Amino acid sequence: MSATLTERPPSPAQATSPQGGPLARLGRWSREHRRSVIGAWMILVIALGIFAPRLESSLSGAMWEVSGSESLAARQIVEEQFGGMSSQSAVVVIHSDSKSVDDPEFQQAIQDAVAVLAGESAFGPAAAPMPGMDGQTVMIQAGAVVDPTEAVRAAERIHDDVGALSTIDDGGDLTVALTGSPAFWADFNAVNSEGMKKAEVLTWPVTAVILIIAFGTLAAAGLPLLLTAAGLLTSMGVLFGITQVTDLSVWTLNFAMMFALALGIDYALFIVTRFRAAMHADPDDLTEAVGLTMDTAGKAVAFSGLTVLISLSAILLVPIPAFRSMAAGMMLSVGFVLLAALTLLPAMLGKGIDKFAMPWHSVGDHRSHKFEAFANRIKARKGLVAVGATAVLLGLSSPLLGLSTGMPSISVLPQDEQAREGYDMIANAFGPGGPGPIQVIVPAGTSPEAVAATVSGIGGVAMAFPPAPGAEGAFMINAISMYDPSSSEAIDLIGTMRDALPEGVLVGGPVAENHDLDKSLSEKAPLVIGVVLALGFLLLLLALQGVLIALVGVIFNLLSVGAGFGVGVLAFQHGWLADILGFESQGYLTSWAPLFFFSLVFAISMDYTVFLLASTREHFEHSGDADEAVSGSIAHTGRPIVAAAGIMMAVFFTFAIAGTLPMKEMGFILGSAVLFDALLVRLVLVPSVLYILGNKAWWLPKWLDKILPDIKFSH
Repeated sequence: MSATLTERPPSPAQATSPQGGPLARLGRWSREHRRSVIGAWMILVIALGIFAPRLESSLSGAMWEVSGSESLAARQIVEEQFGGMSSQSAVVVIHSDSKSVDDPEFQQAIQDAVAVLAGESAFGPAAAPMPGMDGQTVMIQAGAVVDPTEAVRAAERIHDDVGALSTIDDGGDLTVALTGSPAFWADFNAVNSEGMKKAEVLTWPVTAVILIIAFGTLAAAGLPLLLTAAGLLTSMGVLFGITQVTDLSVWTLNFAMMFALALGIDYALFIVTRFRAAMHADPDDLTEAVGLTMDTAGKAVAFSGLTVLISLSAILLVPIPAFRSMAAGMMLSVGFVLLAALTLLPAMLGKGIDKFAMPWHSVGDHRSHKFEAFANRIKARKGLVAVGATAVLLGLSSPLLGLSTGMPSISVLPQDEQAREGYDMIANAFGPGGPGPIQVIVPAGTSPEAVAATVSGIGGVAMAFPPAPGAEGAFMINAISMYDPSSSEAIDLIGTMRDALPEGVLVGGPVAENHDLDKSLSEKAPLVIGVVLALGFLLLLLALQGVLIALVGVIFNLLSVGAGFGVGVLAFQHGWLADILGFESQGYLTSWAPLFFFSLVFAISMDYTVFLLASTREHFEHSGDADEAVSGSIAHTGRPIVAAAGIMMAVFFTFAIAGTLPMKEMGFILGSAVLFDALLVRLVLVPSVLYILGNKAWWLPKWLDKILPDIKFSH
């Protein structure tokens, strides 16, 4: 069947009926029953919000493992047969610059450290103290007899007791530090919590100022904040309930809060802006103004929320519990914010939004003549503008050609944190690979001596300890590499060892777990990215009823993603912003950045895509004039898009300033992507290309026209 051009711009008589669609009816119902709706939300917020403050302490700092991986299988055997001496064990390090290990004061510190470990039931009996090659450092290891989440909480409990054994502050020179994976996450959680509080303190005032400038009234500016708070508190309460059944990553709260805040304010901004225009056009029928608002802007918000949920759902394909936890948490928070935007917000809309007006407040139409003139200037030079904007975006994306990734190193912690102090002392006394031993598990029936000989002969292995027998016939060989555990050389060594060792022998330990994480992320990235692109295109096709315009939306989103990542490579991999943002460059981006941040950036870009192109579709349905549709949509959405971008950048960049290194990476990359997407892609590149395409932008094959439901944005 041949494909023919179908534009389907209905005449005003054919447009959506005065009753509108389901969202219009929901909006009018919420307005008519506003006391019941607001009351129900108040009960929900109070009932669930009381648990929100308890969420942070219930989250897990672990969960960074690949389900079904070789390293996880090795860890489980170590936990079962070797007293829990896995990557999740606790390690106390004692070092003196002047005293040897045999010194009585040093020996007393060892006894005290062993006593602290023995007093924590989450850890088993400590192994014999292991002296370092310098003769002035001792490492004491105690296996975890609980799951990784509880091990982190145990590390938090003994953190201060271990630190109190140091004599540096009292004029001595003994440094005692708790390190290992549980200690790392315990320290990271504390640093992260402090950063989150700083980000919140910065975010809310900046956001409030931008909203006041955008709306011109204090009442209207307060609605997005109330909406976001309602959605965030309820979702945090539900997340706390989930932690009572299963583990959730500590990152879940970070990302859920960031996303809920940014998107909730965005959704409220577009809905309130549209309502003000409808109310000022017909101030005598507020219920119908709400219905019109929800049938247009509300519909765009609903599709935007769906695109965000689709992008986040693709992350669930990655077999890493922490990833799935973060994605599920963000989906839940976005879902609650979306529900509040479609029910609570319509109930709160009324003439009161114009109270407490600022001097610049205007009650006129929401069509901006300045943005319309801007669109007309783009139209006059559409070809040049399209080429120029594309060239700029490709230039910003070019650093991606040299992208390097790796798992977070110890440098994400400040130098004065115990976990980092202990890590550095081990590296100095036992060699660069000391903090990340490689654990080789030899099954029963395989010669452990032969395996140990093979391990010792592999290039990059500094030393291999004699095989230690397990409780059920397996043997464990601890090997120390010549490389820093976070380096690419250490990661590559794991693959080399697995290729050299007999079948059935497992290679585990922290470096192997990082290797499997890195490999899983690389293997799943094409699938996740492909799913996000395909589902994003299908949703835009459904919403916009045009093949080319849906393609334009998806392809140009990739340019926003590329530009955001490009400047991220310069800022973090090359360390250009290390001094400004206060971090220590690792020489690469974290391994989850390409996959995870791609999904987040794409979701945010789709947010603006839907708002702009839904408005374009609405104007096209009214007029049938492709050029007027572009200029009209820019005139109506330019101002809220700029305001929304300003708010999102404020949210993301404050996390980049105050957060830990992974949060800085995400905040900066997302904030930069929003900047490029809103100001360069949506307001410059997309309009210029749509002017070039004209009516062809809305091309739809007849056979597809018959399949797709007839969705309209006009009212």
